[in-house]
Amino acid sequence: MSFAVPTHFVQAYSTNVMMLLQQKGGKLASTVSQGSYTGKAAKAVEQVGLVTAVKNLSRHADTPLISTPSDARWVYPNDYDWADLIDSQDKLRMLIDPQGPYTQNAINALRRAQDEEILMAFFASSNTGENGTVSTAFPAGQQVGVNVGGTSSNLNVAKLRAARKLLMAAGVDLESEAINCAITASDHDALLNEIQIASLDFNSQPVMVDGQVRRFLGINFIPVEFSDTTSYPQASAALVSGGVRSVPVWVQSGMHLGMWNDIQTSVDRRPDKRNSVQVYATTTIGATRIEEKRVVQIATTG
Repeated sequence: MSFAVPTHFVQAYSTNVMMLLQQKGGKLASTVSQGSYTGKAAKAVEQVGLVTAVKNLSRHADTPLISTPSDARWVYPNDYDWADLIDSQDKLRMLIDPQGPYTQNAINALRRAQDEEILMAFFASSNTGENGTVSTAFPAGQQVGVNVGGTSSNLNVAKLRAARKLLMAAGVDLESEAINCAITASDHDALLNEIQIASLDFNSQPVMVDGQVRRFLGINFIPVEFSDTTSYPQASAALVSGGVRSVPVWVQSGMHLGMWNDIQTSVDRRPDKRNSVQVYATTTIGATRIEEKRVVQIATTG
């Protein structure tokens, strides 16, 4: 095998990674707003607050001047890397196969990185203000307690109704925006025990497809095993504490994923590793909560 890695291997690998990422993407990336950025930080959105019109009670009165509250929400980049070593020509050829194990492994790692960034941003303090110096905590008023629908209970219909009520009360336009909910296997199993979900007597059409709860009360359920400390080490630490999971419920306009560097890949010789071939992929991304009232936290156990 020559010292130089064949160019077509590099090109095929890069093409396959991008193709698969575009086709499959992360589980949560399509459910949030997105933007492309440069620099050490970026404004994800300029926020304009609520104003009230003044009723005109007399002719030729002074024109009222209404001060519009404004703010900004910031997003910051984080770098993610993935690499593996290949020590044979046969394994190197696998890079040409879009379904090859090395390509798939890189894709899975990058997809989970996207999901983790979003998962960690759901309930973390967000940077706000003209320069991003104000820390905005997730409010208690947007939280559904662990005892709703039963003492120290798992996910249930009562909690889903409470979450939907909070979004509606905040003025979120649920006719134009879908509600999303990321659930673990334990949360999904708990929903199967809810008679309102399992029985057709309560629904005009089946809620489950091939045994999986897809949608209920206008809420789309997205299976993400964020309590798995191996697959999602950062997210599990952020969303699971003392046996209680924080299940996120949100609309697309409530969360944001920022992209600094799209997926970059390389295939190179490593002289320091006895000339093994290193397969490498990297991306730079960041996520933030755009507006507190467009996100709800449901506490569950089990």
